[in-house]
Amino acid sequence: MTEVITQVIMRDGMQPPRIGALSGPSFALEAARGDPTAITIASQDTELARTVQQEFSNASFRVYTNEDPIGVELGGALKNTIAIAAGVSAGLGLGHNSIAALITRGLAEMTRLVVACGGKAETLAGLAGLGDLVAHLHRRALPQSQRRCRTGPRTQVAGDSCRDAWNGGGRNLHYDGRSGAGRMPAVSRCRITEQMHAILHEGKSPREAISDLMARRGRSETLRT
Repeated sequence: MTEVITQVIMRDGMQPPRIGALSGPSFALEAARGDPTAITIASQDTELARTVQQEFSNASFRVYTNEDPIGVELGGALKNTIAIAAGVSAGLGLGHNSIAALITRGLAEMTRLVVACGGKAETLAGLAGLGDLVAHLHRRALPQSQRRCRTGPRTQVAGDSCRDAWNGGGRNLHYDGRSGAGRMPAVSRCRITEQMHAILHEGKSPREAISDLMARRGRSETLRT
C-alpha cells in the first residue's frame, strides 16, 4: 500500500510522500493492557522512522526501525496463508513436527515472494515476518471468529473468517504464481499456498493436500533448485 499511495500522490503532481509501514506481533488488547510488545516501523525515510520510533515507544511498547517497507507490508499479509494452514493441521490433530515443518517451509515461501517483489529476506526473519506469524499461530485465547480457522478443518469446512484472511494475502500470492506476474520462478514454488487455495476454493480435502505436499520430489533445503 505504500507504493500505491506514493503512485497516487505523485500522479497528482505532488512531491513523494513521507510514508512508512508499522507492523509486527501486536494484538491490540494485549498491547492496551501493557503486555510487553515489539513492532517495527519500515520507511526509506530514516528521519520519519526515527520519529515514529520515538513517539510510539514506551515502557511496554518497543519499536524497531527498518528500511524495507515492501518486506514489512507483505509479511503482514502473507502470514495469514500459513496461519490458516496451521489451523488446518491443528484441526486434523497433527502434532508439533507437522506444525514446525509448516512454519519453516511457509516462511520460506513468504521470503521468496518478498525478495521477488524487491524486499529483503532478513525482514521476514524479523518482527513483521516470523514474529507476526508466530503470534497468529500460538495465540492461546482466540476469539470465536478466528477459532473457526482452527476448528473448521475438522469437518473440512473453512469459516468465512478464514476466507477473509486468505483474501488478505494468500489469494493474491496464489494468482501471482499462476499468472507469473513477472516474479517467476520464485512465486511458482509457493506449494503450500497452492494447496490452501485448493482446500478453501476447490473442495480438496486437507489430507489429500498434505499427501501431495509430502510426495513431491526431493530437493535441497538451502540450494535454490
